Amino acid sequence: MPSATSRKLHGVSLFSFLPFAWIVDGTPDAATPRSGNASVKAAADPSHLSALIDRRAQGEPLEQVVGYADFCGVRVRLRPGVFVPRVRSELLVHTALAEVHQGAKTVVDLCCGSGALGLAVRRSAPSIRLLAADCDPVAVACALDNLGAGVFQGDLFAALPDALRGRIDVLLANVPYVATEHLSLLPAEARLHEPRTALDGGADGLDVFRAVVAGAADWLAPGGLLLSEITEAQTEAAIAAVRAAGLCPAVVEDEDLESRAVTGRRPQLPGVAPLR
Repeated sequence: MPSATSRKLHGVSLFSFLPFAWIVDGTPDAATPRSGNASVKAAADPSHLSALIDRRAQGEPLEQVVGYADFCGVRVRLRPGVFVPRVRSELLVHTALAEVHQGAKTVVDLCCGSGALGLAVRRSAPSIRLLAADCDPVAVACALDNLGAGVFQGDLFAALPDALRGRIDVLLANVPYVATEHLSLLPAEARLHEPRTALDGGADGLDVFRAVVAGAADWLAPGGLLLSEITEAQTEAAIAAVRAAGLCPAVVEDEDLESRAVTGRRPQLPGVAPLR
């Protein structure tokens, strides 16, 4: 088999084609490096570039190949096998920042993956106290690359320091929400190169979400807000889960991002019932 450096496309050297349009990300919603030069910039030498080309040709997501994703104004470092941040998740960042601008100080990025959400919030609000957690050791290492410290490994709230209990102002929980039976419909890049734990939300896609919601009231500060991405079809069930946990539910949407999230706010005073 010829090496990547000798391959040609319609008689044109692949190297001459690279700077213009060589790589196109197959996941439409991924936070993709937009320049066709991304692979060239990421390569240390021609041999390294050849290896990057081979990885991409085998279906690995572009962001994992070049080692970063541009997301919500920040460059997020990525490692192979780590969930690639999606553009639609910028809705969670914007909603979290609205809380921070109203005085929220402590932000937790739960199921953080690369730490992209927390990183984007901190870029716009550097004075926040930011912590993050994930069950995947590879994701935790990647989040440490991006956040520097304050990243914990473990199962949901069990990963967090107990001192945070009742003190979280904004809880970003971008949990997996794809129904198990729908995993086969995902692009191959996601199915084959992202961890199943970052994708599979159980029978209706809300198993992990319900686990987070069930514990959120104990960890949120009074008036604190939980944020989680969902699909339109999951809205009714997600709101019911939030309400059952004693939180005040709401839904936020962004048509441009084709994104929807459910929120749950802890009442300010003990004994105040959530709105119905």
